Amino acid sequence: MAAAASLSTTTPGVPLFPPPISARRTASTRVQVSSRPDPEPSSSPSSTALTVVDERTRRIARELEELKKREAKERKELRDGKIASQKAVSVILWREATKAVIDKSGRKKKGPINSKKLLPRTVLEALHERVAALRWESALKVFELLREQIWYRPNTGIYIKLIVMLGKCRQPEKAHKLFLAMVDEGCVLDCESYTALLSAYSRSGLLDKAFTLLDEMKNTSGCQPDVQTYSILIKSCLQVFAFDKVQSLLSDMANHGIKPNTVTYNTLIDAYGKARKFSEMESILVEMLADRDCQPDAWTMNSTLRAFGNIGQIETMEKCYEKFQTAGIQPNVQTFNILLDSYGKAEEYKKMSAVMEYMQRYHYSWTIVTFNIMIDAFGKAGDLKQMEYLFRLMRSERIKPSCVTLCSLVRAYAHAGKPEKIGGVLRFVENSDVLLDTVFFNCLVDAYGRLGCLAEMKGVPEMMEQSGCKPDIITYRTMIKAYSFNGMDSHAKEIRELLPTVTRPSLKRDKPDF
Repeated sequence: MAAAASLSTTTPGVPLFPPPISARRTASTRVQVSSRPDPEPSSSPSSTALTVVDERTRRIARELEELKKREAKERKELRDGKIASQKAVSVILWREATKAVIDKSGRKKKGPINSKKLLPRTVLEALHERVAALRWESALKVFELLREQIWYRPNTGIYIKLIVMLGKCRQPEKAHKLFLAMVDEGCVLDCESYTALLSAYSRSGLLDKAFTLLDEMKNTSGCQPDVQTYSILIKSCLQVFAFDKVQSLLSDMANHGIKPNTVTYNTLIDAYGKARKFSEMESILVEMLADRDCQPDAWTMNSTLRAFGNIGQIETMEKCYEKFQTAGIQPNVQTFNILLDSYGKAEEYKKMSAVMEYMQRYHYSWTIVTFNIMIDAFGKAGDLKQMEYLFRLMRSERIKPSCVTLCSLVRAYAHAGKPEKIGGVLRFVENSDVLLDTVFFNCLVDAYGRLGCLAEMKGVPEMMEQSGCKPDIITYRTMIKAYSFNGMDSHAKEIRELLPTVTRPSLKRDKPDF
């Protein structure tokens, strides 16, 4: 921008970009015509000049016409190519459906469509689309279709992508089966292929198999584990709080001369911070700073700020923020979300407002997480006016509210003693496509119980069934508490009899969305 500005200032009248070809030719024609002296009307050079101009005009017109024809031809070829690709994908989808029907009926595969001559690009695009969307069942069917093609050759990269996808979908056994198929087809195994299978085991919590595979990699030539292999295994151990295994993995890395990278350090800092092991977190951070090959980044800063912000150590968090900025690490939206959440929990609303203003001034786009944090904080503070303003702003920015947003609104209205406002939230839900969950309805039951609106609370289980949700043990216990508090022992007894029919909620903690 500065260069463009200086150019336009120093050389006025010079265009920043060259004009189109037709414009340049027209300009040159005008210059040549106007540069000639005005001839007499009856002189013969006049007719010659006009003839030259007419010939140039006709030539330019012919060139423009040819250019238009070429562009039209290219557009037609592109359109035909897209149509052919769509038809080929339709064949794949048809094949998936017919294979399922044939498998159920027990008949042999046969049909009029020759699906062994599909275009390579079409099949690979269909496979990539399903892998990216983690549609593992459909992806495996397309892969089988790929293997049936006459042009198919085994490719290690495709196998690795499929194994990684199966790991993300918690399908370790199918990942292992695909690994064996890769071996049977003669693909060369390397560290990346082993790491993909190890990741599939680790994501599903099969650490014994993961460690066994690690030992196998150490004893296989050309498949020695690298820093990515260890980082994946370290992360899985940290998620189940197996800190002793983490230390053994770090020692093993040092013995094999493998240095941790930024991802390894960030994983350790984040996990130790969440587990409130601040001495270990600090030692890892000091070790990272001492390593010239692994400089801290925004993820390092965010993990550190989150660790201190979650326990209310605001001053320590702010000092860390200043030190990271001094080191040249720039904050991102996640950084500001962490600051907002920490200030909200500490009831530092002025500092929250300062962060909000900073984000607006320097054009940091607010995300749904940003809005949810602020709506929840101002709702807990009883500032309904600011909370409702943020909710309206959220909708005007075309950010779809989530169940977290709605729960914050319902809780705030319940604490403020405004049941009519909760009715407004329900009317908003009826006119929107927000996918409700059991947590929202449990929040609704608790709100109505606090407000003494027992008739409305009684109707919540029916609302849950209409939305495809089922009451859980928290739903019924909240209702029992409300009925008992209001002296309605018979109603509490009826609900208590339903407790054996429900399952307890999972104790697994979800990862924070920021």
